[in-house]
Amino acid sequence: MMSGFRAFIAKGNVLDLAVAVIIGTAFAKIVTSLTEDIIMPVVGAIFGGLDFSNYYMLLKPVPDTYHGPMTYAGLKAGGVPVLGYGAFVTALVAFAILGYIIYLMVKAAERAMPPAEVVVVAPEEVTLLREIRDELKRRA
Repeated sequence: MMSGFRAFIAKGNVLDLAVAVIIGTAFAKIVTSLTEDIIMPVVGAIFGGLDFSNYYMLLKPVPDTYHGPMTYAGLKAGGVPVLGYGAFVTALVAFAILGYIIYLMVKAAERAMPPAEVVVVAPEEVTLLREIRDELKRRA
């Protein structure tokens, strides 16, 4: 059982996938920080100091027992049902940025790689007919 597992892990595709997941996770954190800490504050400043992270809608009234801050994070941590559409807009922007960056990376990789050679393989019947033709020419 262990030798089969070891062979599975040693395959190049599995290791490549593991590296891609780790790098992708780290890259997603960078894009999240770029979105939340740089882009969204600039967008908020352009639109009059809006803080998108605090845009929410209460789904039920705030209980009288709640004494925390009236922010999206505070209400959510306090168990108050809120709909955080500002956080969703921020996530959409992060997704768009990440998708665009991946698109640019794929395009750059396609340009950097040499074009793949196209090898045309004739069907077996065609190959056989060519061999017969060549043999008949040789005998003639």
